[in-house]
Amino acid sequence: MEFGVNSPILFVLSGLIITVVLAQSFFFLIKAWKRGREIGMDSAKLRKISITATVFTIAPAVAIVIGVITLSKDLGVPLPWLRLSVIGSLSYETIAATNAENAMGLTFGSVTSLTASQYVTIVTVMTISILVGIWLAPLVSRKVLGGMINLEKRDRKWADIFSNAMFIGMIAAFLGYIFSDVSDLAKGSTAGLVPVLVMVVSAFVMILSGLAVKKLKYHWISDYALPVSLVLGMASAIPITAWLG
Repeated sequence: MEFGVNSPILFVLSGLIITVVLAQSFFFLIKAWKRGREIGMDSAKLRKISITATVFTIAPAVAIVIGVITLSKDLGVPLPWLRLSVIGSLSYETIAATNAENAMGLTFGSVTSLTASQYVTIVTVMTISILVGIWLAPLVSRKVLGGMINLEKRDRKWADIFSNAMFIGMIAAFLGYIFSDVSDLAKGSTAGLVPVLVMVVSAFVMILSGLAVKKLKYHWISDYALPVSLVLGMASAIPITAWLG
């Protein structure tokens, strides 16, 4: 049987896993509702919390749907749908898939078909790598948290500096990827500017959202700033790419 990235069996396997995840979500939702009633929370308040949580879940999911569409061109629908529905990250999945394809001599976004071997390689890279966080968290999180608490007790200022430094280090890893192809300008290629300009557009939208919250007191915007900046940043890639040729 000829392999296809949109094979029905892949949809079935992905659907089964996602169904289990959804079942877990509903299970804990029911448990949380019952616990809320046990501690005296009224039904009206619980409904309001549920509705608010639903809205704030759907809004960021718009960017995730765009990620699924982006990845589906090369990888089909089942794999991106599964990865971004379970333990996926929009930025991580794209980078992992791109690196795996580049290692096999393929160009992300230009792949017309994948062999079964290539597909399994990409799945392995995307899946095994992100699983590190699952087993690493219970092993080191308690020690790291304890160290942060002790540092905060001794010196609050240095605790804040250390925490911010870790966050900046994480951001720096993604910035390196964004600027990695800018040097191609020396070869006459402007493709490396596309991710940089997309980042600028996303940052500009985020700044406008921050100003709207601070100056105009539109506090509701803070819940939608991230997905909106992601969506508009991705959308800007189309005219930017056309402009740069």
